[in-house]
Amino acid sequence: MKELPDFEIKQNGEISKEFLSQNIYTFKDATVFIKKMKYGRNENKSDLKTIFSDNCGTCSTKHSILKKLADENNYSEIKLILGIFKMNSLNTYEIRETLKINRLEYIPEAHNYLKYKNEIYDFTKTDSKPSDFENELLEEIEILPNQITTYKVDYHKAYLEKWLNENRKIEFTLNDIWKVREECIKNLTEE
Repeated sequence: MKELPDFEIKQNGEISKEFLSQNIYTFKDATVFIKKMKYGRNENKSDLKTIFSDNCGTCSTKHSILKKLADENNYSEIKLILGIFKMNSLNTYEIRETLKINRLEYIPEAHNYLKYKNEIYDFTKTDSKPSDFENELLEEIEILPNQITTYKVDYHKAYLEKWLNENRKIEFTLNDIWKVREECIKNLTEE
C-alpha cells in the first residue's frame, strides 16, 4: 500500500491552525491523532472544528477534517470519498444481532474515507482498514467536506430506496430500513 503524502502543516486556514494548536505539526501525525480519536457522532457536523471539543468523530467528520487539512496545505490530490458498501456481520461484527433480528444479510451503508492514487485510507477507528469494506463496495463518488451532512444523507437514502425496489423480498419501507441502519450505527458506538 502506498503511503499518503506527509507534509508539514502551515497556518493556511482554520483547520490547519486548529491542528497546530493541538501540537500536531505534520499530516501523518494528524492522521494518527484522528484514527486514535473515539468513534462517536459530533454535535455539529457542519463545523468540523467541533471534532476537537467533542473529542470524537465519525467516518464523515474524521475524513472531512483531514481532507480540509490537505486542501489548506495544497494537497488537493487527496480525495474525500463517499462509498456505499454491504455492511454485514463479517465486516462489522458489532451489528450482527441487529441484522439477525431484522432478517437481513447486509444493509447498504454510506462510508467516508480518503483516496490517494487509487488507494483507500480509512482513519475511522484504530483498527479500521480498507480491507474491512473495499471488497463489499457497491459504488463510490468523490465529495467535498461540506457534503457530509444533507447531501450524504440524501444520497444514502436514494441508494437505499433503489436497493429496496430491486429487492422486493425485503419488506421494509425506507423509514423502516433507516431505523434499522440507525440501530446498527448505535451498535458501533456501544462499548
